[in-house]
Amino acid sequence: MSGKVVQFKNIGIVTFSKNRRSKNIKISVKPDKSVLVSFPFYCSSEEVLAFVQNNEEWIWQQQRKMESRRSKIDINSEIKTKLHSVVFILGEDYNIETKNDVIRIIVPDLNSDKSHDYIENILIQIYRFEAKKILPGKLAELAEKHGFKYQRVTIRNNKRNWGSCSSKNNISLNLQMMKLPDELIEYILLHELIHTKIKNHGAKFWEQLNEVTGNRARELAKQVKQYSTYTL
Repeated sequence: MSGKVVQFKNIGIVTFSKNRRSKNIKISVKPDKSVLVSFPFYCSSEEVLAFVQNNEEWIWQQQRKMESRRSKIDINSEIKTKLHSVVFILGEDYNIETKNDVIRIIVPDLNSDKSHDYIENILIQIYRFEAKKILPGKLAELAEKHGFKYQRVTIRNNKRNWGSCSSKNNISLNLQMMKLPDELIEYILLHELIHTKIKNHGAKFWEQLNEVTGNRARELAKQVKQYSTYTL
């Protein structure tokens, strides 16, 4: 079934892909509302199809959210990032202008995929710049405060998670964190710092994460799930 594409009446085209590293069936809804389903090799086609059918309502809701995010950008609308104000302007061609902390993204329209991709690429560059400027210092500050040690930190544009910690205690952080409130950014940094000592999500992990978040670990984890790792 790997690579198979199936048309569903309510959610459109769904692409299925086997993944050697998958332990569970996973559904991803992309910004263009397309759906990707990855699953372990031992799952049968019937089992995977049934899983998608049972989750059609959730998929449909995620597609509506993606559509809503895309429609929030309007001409002369503004996005406030951590360090910049991003304004969208209608012009004859694609361009970008910067003055102090104001970035003007100029596009001929907001309806085409080309304009959407252009805006997304610029926003990724902005988030990457800000992430590199803010996150390493904040991580070092929290590590010193709570007595954690790590090897190195990298900034990536990851669609699957907000951060990760390797077996060698190298920490990877998602540049999309720049969209989050400061307290959720701090929560993710602490989450990864805990992983330098505890490499799983067992009871001891959550106990220690509670200690450094004022007993708010589960609450903050729930809040993070309300945000998307996609740019738009």
